Amino acid sequence: MNFYNQDKINLVNTVFNKVYKKYDFMNDMMSLGIHRLWKKDMIDWINPQPNSSLVDVASGTGDIAKIFYKKTLGKNEICCVEPNRAMLNMGKDKLSIFKNIKWYCSSAENLPFEDNKFDFYTISYGIRNVANVNLCLKEAFRVLKPGGRFACLEFSKVENELLNSLYKEYSKIIPLIGKYIVGSSMPYEYLTESIKKFYNQEELSKLIKNNGFSEVKFRNLSNGISAIHSGWKI
Repeated sequence: MNFYNQDKINLVNTVFNKVYKKYDFMNDMMSLGIHRLWKKDMIDWINPQPNSSLVDVASGTGDIAKIFYKKTLGKNEICCVEPNRAMLNMGKDKLSIFKNIKWYCSSAENLPFEDNKFDFYTISYGIRNVANVNLCLKEAFRVLKPGGRFACLEFSKVENELLNSLYKEYSKIIPLIGKYIVGSSMPYEYLTESIKKFYNQEELSKLIKNNGFSEVKFRNLSNGISAIHSGWKI
């Protein structure tokens, strides 16, 4: 199925409507829990301090917000932006004990905030799903304060040839696991295809630079299965 001939916004919304109830469970199963370490790696790299403000875009069920909250001892403002209402409600329920986390149902391309508001902008496994990556990055730059930091965690391109071959074979199994767990293979067919079609590390770095960010760098995780990209608004 060629998902990229479909309307991206409606397609992604349909995908998450199908998986939201088992989203966290499937992430743990597919990655053997390693996605949690990768998310912690991103927050450790940007190293936020207490009283730092965060906007986390495509928040899902709030993993990044929770890690950021604990890292900063809860002394901060955290705004979670999630375009899918069902996912947002799951996140709100999951993190209901954290009173200073606010939730907004909005797209990455149209953030409901004024200019120069946040110290940090994060997006974890979300930029691949937006309809317009350039507009998403422009919005990230807009809402960050001067001196603010952008961080993106996303699936990327595996560098080791043997690992890449194994990873490709494993990717063929993921839709079958999805069909068994959530009752539909479609969301995970989309997942594997969207990873294949997305930018590599250097291409995404260039896009981030082209949208105003400075000192853009990336770090590979697990030989490039995922990568963290970082940039500054200077």
